[in-house]
Amino acid sequence: MMYGLHCYAMLWFFYRRQKRSRAEISKKVEDFYINTKQEDIPFVTIQLPVYNESEVILRLIESASNIDYPKDKFEIQVVDDSTDETVKIIDNAIAQIRKEKAIDIYAVRRTSREHFKAGALSNALKYAKGQYAAIFDSDFVIPANFLKRTIAQIHPDSKMACVQGRWGHLNRYENWLTIAQSIGIDGHFAAEQGARSYNKLCMNFNGTAGVWRISAIEAVGGWSGDTLTEDIDLSYRVQLHGYHISYDFDMVCPAELPNNIIALKSQQKRWAKGSIETAIKLMPDIIMSKQLSFTQKLEAFIHLTHYTVALLMIILAIFTLPVLMLVPKVDIGLMLPIIWTAIVISALAPCALYTGSGMVLDRGLFSISHFPIMIVIGTGLCVNNAIAVIEALFRHKSEFVRTPKSGSSDTNSKKGKYKVNSKIIPAVFEILLGLYCAYTFLIYIKEAKYFFGFFIGAYAIGLIVFGIKTITYILDESRMFSKK
Repeated sequence: MMYGLHCYAMLWFFYRRQKRSRAEISKKVEDFYINTKQEDIPFVTIQLPVYNESEVILRLIESASNIDYPKDKFEIQVVDDSTDETVKIIDNAIAQIRKEKAIDIYAVRRTSREHFKAGALSNALKYAKGQYAAIFDSDFVIPANFLKRTIAQIHPDSKMACVQGRWGHLNRYENWLTIAQSIGIDGHFAAEQGARSYNKLCMNFNGTAGVWRISAIEAVGGWSGDTLTEDIDLSYRVQLHGYHISYDFDMVCPAELPNNIIALKSQQKRWAKGSIETAIKLMPDIIMSKQLSFTQKLEAFIHLTHYTVALLMIILAIFTLPVLMLVPKVDIGLMLPIIWTAIVISALAPCALYTGSGMVLDRGLFSISHFPIMIVIGTGLCVNNAIAVIEALFRHKSEFVRTPKSGSSDTNSKKGKYKVNSKIIPAVFEILLGLYCAYTFLIYIKEAKYFFGFFIGAYAIGLIVFGIKTITYILDESRMFSKK
C-alpha cells in the first residue's frame, strides 16, 4: 500500500510546483546566454556508448553531429564496445563527418567489455577533453538544442552534478506494447522525476539524455559496474556527496521503445534487478547520511525498492484463493471491504499516476482510453520482475543484457537483428499462475463479490497474455532460426 500511496503523492508533488519550476528553468537558460560571452561557454564531451547497434548507430551519430553548439566547444566520443559490422559503420561515419563538417569526433574502444556500460564510460573519460559529459544511448535522437539548454542550467551551479532530459518516443504508435510503454514512461518522466526535482528529493539519472559534471563523477570514484543500473548507483552516490540532480521537463529527447515482449521483459528485468542491487549497496549509507533529510531518505527507500511490488503481487495472487476460502469462516465484518478497497486503490495507483501525467502532456484522454493495456502490462510483468528481485536479493550476478533496438518509428516498424535469449519455463509459470487467478476470479463471481473479483481478474488476463505472447515469440524465433 505504501508504494501505491507514493504514486498519488508524486502526482500531487509534481502538479503543485511544475509550472513555476519549469518557468524558472526557462528563465535561467535565457539569463545564462544574456550574461555569458561566447568564449566563456564551456567545452562538452558528447559520449555515445554503443554495442552492436548497426540498425540505429547512424541515426544517433548524425543527430550528434547536428548539435547546435559552437564547433570548437564540443567533441563526440563514440564509446564503442561492438564486435560486429557496427565497427565499420562507425568508422565510415566518423570519417565522413570529419571531412564534411569538420567536427572533432572519434571512437574509443577497449579490448574487453569489463563492467559493460559503466566500464566503457569510465574508460572513455580518460580521453575526454570536456568539463561536462552529455550521454546518449544508441536508441536516441539528440535534439539540436540539447547542449545549449542543459549547459545553461548546470554550468552556473557548481553543486549540480547532472541535468536529466525527458524521454520522448519515436515509435509510440508502433503497436500495443509501445503505446503502453509510452504512457508509463511519460508518467515516470512527468510526475515522478518532476516531483523529485521540483521538491528537492533524491532523483536519478536515467542512463541517457543527460549531461554530467565530470568533476562530480570523479569526486565519488567514477562509474561503478557492480550493479546493473550504473546510472542509479552514480546518481545516489553524488547526492550522498552533497551534489544535486536537476530535471528539465521541457527538454524532450526522442527515443525508440522496445517493440516486442522479449525486449520489454529484458529491459524491465535489468531495471528491476539493478534497482534492488543498488538499494542493497547504498541504503545503509543513505540511512546514515548527514547530507540527506528524513524526507529524502524515505523517498530514496521507496524509489530504490519499488520493484519489490512485483514480488508482493505474486504473493497476493497465490494467497488470495486460500484467504477467500477461509473468509466465510472468519467474521471480520466491514474490515474485508475496507481492506480490499485499500488494495484496489493501491493497485490502480500507477494507472492514476500515468493518467495524471498524461493530462499535463495533453494526453489525458489517450491515457484513460488505454487504461486496459496499462493494466495488462502492469500485471503481465510481475513474474518477470519478481524473478529479477529474487535474483538481486540472493546476490545472483548476471550479465548486462542490452535492450534490443531495430530502428523503428511510428511510420516504419522494423525487426532488429539482435535477439535476447529467453526461457520458456517462466512463461509457462505465467500462464499457470494466470489460470489459477482466473479460477480465483470465478470463485469471486460465484460468491457475488464482483468488486473484489475485478482485481484478481486483471491479474489473470495480464499473466496469460504475457505468457502466451512470450512462448509464441520464442517459438517463432526458433522456427526462423531453423530455416536458416
